[in-house]
Amino acid sequence: MLEQHLAALPIILPLIAAPLTLLLGRSILSWGFATFVSGCASVVAWQLLLAALSNGALSYAVGGWPPPWGIELRIDAANAFVLLAVTTISTLVLIYSKDSIQKEIEAHKHSLYFTAHLLCLAGLSGILVTGDAFNLFVFLEISSLATYTLVSLASDRRCLTSAFRYLVMGTIGATFILIGVGLLYMKTGTLNMLDLANRIAPYESSRTINTGLAFVMVGVSIKLALFPLHMWLPPAYTHAPSAVTAFLASTATKVAVYVMIRFIFTIFGVEHVFHEMNIDLILMALAIVAIFKCSYMATVQSNVKTVLAYSSVAQIGYMILGISLVSVTGLMAGLIHIFNHALMKGALFMAVGAVFYRVGSVDIKAFRGLGKQMPLTMAAFTIAGLSIIGVPLTVGFVSKWYLVTAALEQNQWILAALVLGGSLLAVVYIGRIIEAAYFQDLSDTLDPNDIKEVPLLMLAPMWTLVIANIYFGIDTSITTEAATSASEWLFQNHNLQEVSP
Repeated sequence: MLEQHLAALPIILPLIAAPLTLLLGRSILSWGFATFVSGCASVVAWQLLLAALSNGALSYAVGGWPPPWGIELRIDAANAFVLLAVTTISTLVLIYSKDSIQKEIEAHKHSLYFTAHLLCLAGLSGILVTGDAFNLFVFLEISSLATYTLVSLASDRRCLTSAFRYLVMGTIGATFILIGVGLLYMKTGTLNMLDLANRIAPYESSRTINTGLAFVMVGVSIKLALFPLHMWLPPAYTHAPSAVTAFLASTATKVAVYVMIRFIFTIFGVEHVFHEMNIDLILMALAIVAIFKCSYMATVQSNVKTVLAYSSVAQIGYMILGISLVSVTGLMAGLIHIFNHALMKGALFMAVGAVFYRVGSVDIKAFRGLGKQMPLTMAAFTIAGLSIIGVPLTVGFVSKWYLVTAALEQNQWILAALVLGGSLLAVVYIGRIIEAAYFQDLSDTLDPNDIKEVPLLMLAPMWTLVIANIYFGIDTSITTEAATSASEWLFQNHNLQEVSP
């Protein structure tokens, strides 16, 4: 089938295009080429999602070697859903970045930025579609190395310290994942994920397998910034260029959440991870603390990027909370929030980047009076902020509705109340920024004649995400169908003996 061969394109397209982008050199050429390639990857991802929903999982044997001996790329409803979000956000951020990076990255580094962006996209896509545990680590490192470069490109020298901290924590996380995968290989003799699931089943009480599970969970938790392993994220998001922050906040941590889902549900199995090891209780406790602790931290920050960074850690808590409920509805809520949060945070960080483009600062004080000076930008920020809060007719409401529903299905009324309580803290930190923009006067240090709307190429992708926040908040058929199908598929017991030659 043609769709089976399409499975390799989300990796191959950006991977081959990355060095070509660097060779193009000139900013306008490298920007146009990188955007075109990312757009093609997005179209491919859409086709793969439709194929996975209609035909079931698609398998592609790299080099014609059948699994488990060869490397397998596998597309199902779960990873195709996340892949579409990643590639679409990537394309919109690249469109936005043409003007945005002019003020934040030195001109001679522009082609390097687009190259690193495509390498990061190739790595993230590879993580999502690979069916091999070791290659998942390889693609994770490709995306991580590109990410460290992206964070370090800002003109603000503080980005170097943030990138170094990110590198150290990311390396520790990757090492934990590699050790975990090595332990699994030592016990089973295979790296194919489906074959691993088959061979792990007889060894569920093995200390080697359980140790491998522990290493993988800790490593992935660092990568997805699960509290309290999140301290690399706020400085990285704060000091990175705005386009980089918009891309990473919308994609990198979401892919890491998917990695956790894949290891739990595909390799180790729900019964072993949650019912025997009781990891669901650990995840639930950490998720609840993340929601409240990091939401509170967001309320006391003065830098808007830092506010949104802590908000991201809190929102990751909602995703992990959905997983910890160990139900189809809970997992569906977590998967929907992966998609929805990408729309919210992408729009918010783009709006913040637009303010920096005109004002040169992202301090809350710099937002004073911008509701009149930059009405489209601040309207976009307000709508996306309302979505973070969970106001009806936005995607944030949809996520929290299903999360509360999943909690109530298990008669966990206190948990449902905590989800709603976390939204109240979001009102505080988003409300502070909106108040400054609409109810305070423009700073005396700014000339009203100099503060105006940003160029169209920055407004268009920003408002595309804002409109998507509203559209998918009203018409939930696409997202709920994809997330429900993925959740039900993951909860099934997949022994899939066809992986054996």
